[in-house]
Amino acid sequence: MSREKFRSHEDLEVYKKAFDAAMRLFELSKKFPVEERYSLTDQIRRSSRSVCANFAEAWRKRRYEAAFVAKLNDCEAEAAETQTWIKFAVKCEYLDVEIGREIYGTYNQVLAGLVSMINNPSPWLMEH
Repeated sequence: MSREKFRSHEDLEVYKKAFDAAMRLFELSKKFPVEERYSLTDQIRRSSRSVCANFAEAWRKRRYEAAFVAKLNDCEAEAAETQTWIKFAVKCEYLDVEIGREIYGTYNQVLAGLVSMINNPSPWLMEH
């Protein structure tokens, strides 16, 4: 797919997957116990949303390779953190094992896309 087709970060598959996963986690986390509200529930929501927010910021920083890559690294870290919270949610039996595996797998796909962009940022950069 050519670069011209991407008018917005929202057009990219990596963003779509991260956004859908974050929304799914939000819905699922509504069933987490009340005592987790200020810990696991908030953390999993924050980190999953942060993947998307940092990606949006990265997209706007494409004029500067170092800034773009730095923001993508933030996305990568937040996605990995989200995977950790998913593991906790499954282990605490707040999330079904199969659902946890599925969402964890989605974040593996997100991570693969991010790493690909980090390792080869040139096609994504804006011309000055």
